[in-house]
Amino acid sequence: MKGSQSFITRFAPSPNGWLHLGHAYSALTAWQAARQAQGTCLLRIEDIDVGRARDHFVDGIYQDLEWLGLAWDEPVIRQSERFSAYEAALARLREMQLVYPCWATRSEIREAIADKPAPADWPRDPDGAPLYPGLYRDLPDSRRKQLMWEDTGYCWRLDMQKALAQLDAPLDYVEHGSDKNSYQTGDKAVRLPLDPSLFGDVVLARKDVPTSYHLAVVVDDAAQNVTQVTRGADLQAATSVHVLLQKLLGLPQPDYLHHPLVRDTSGRRLSKQAGDSGFRELRQAGMSVNDVMALLPPPFGTAA
Repeated sequence: MKGSQSFITRFAPSPNGWLHLGHAYSALTAWQAARQAQGTCLLRIEDIDVGRARDHFVDGIYQDLEWLGLAWDEPVIRQSERFSAYEAALARLREMQLVYPCWATRSEIREAIADKPAPADWPRDPDGAPLYPGLYRDLPDSRRKQLMWEDTGYCWRLDMQKALAQLDAPLDYVEHGSDKNSYQTGDKAVRLPLDPSLFGDVVLARKDVPTSYHLAVVVDDAAQNVTQVTRGADLQAATSVHVLLQKLLGLPQPDYLHHPLVRDTSGRRLSKQAGDSGFRELRQAGMSVNDVMALLPPPFGTAA
């Protein structure tokens, strides 16, 4: 969908499974936001997880969106083709001395936390993961260089304390809102405070992939001139990290629209990892677009 360049949003699925009803809701929300603003909705393929991404899932994304009646500009950005852009952003953060290499394994992190005086009370980030306990953060430069020479199996973490010290004002952002029963894009907007310290020293590049979700989406949203990020409410907490990276890298800060998640009858949100059926299976079973739309929450369907 192409329109005014003053409003640009995106739908950015990962090709590691078939799209389910939650993805249909997210795609439709993004396209509706662009239509209401007479703007543009882009499609982006977020396939940095090269171990799980599959080309037939990419083909499935195109087919499913076309079946829903949605169109997009060409060419479609694939993150796996943009590693050099992410490496350049990481290099800039390295020059600012805001990231450091970390060799800690999950087991090392668990053991370090278990050795703390009150491990059960160790803080967790907004996603529920234990905060990184700072292993390898304060190594002497000589030791760090030696380890980097001996072992390339490290990730890069953001030094959150140093990063926050670079700011000249508290972080906030514009969130486009909803009520508890339905979701109407653009109905209201509020400015909300952000506290990225709740995530601790997040990973910005992994041992096997030269980026992370946090870094890649920030770089790509800027490259595509996105003015409003449209995505699920499960990613709302991550906005604090993304806005921080935008400030550090001198990138424009878009508005955000975090829509409610589609859930099953038990209240569990739909997930590829949980094996939830893709909506392509519903259409292959003979359901029409209207039948599938009726399964979605308002404003697209009638599901509660």
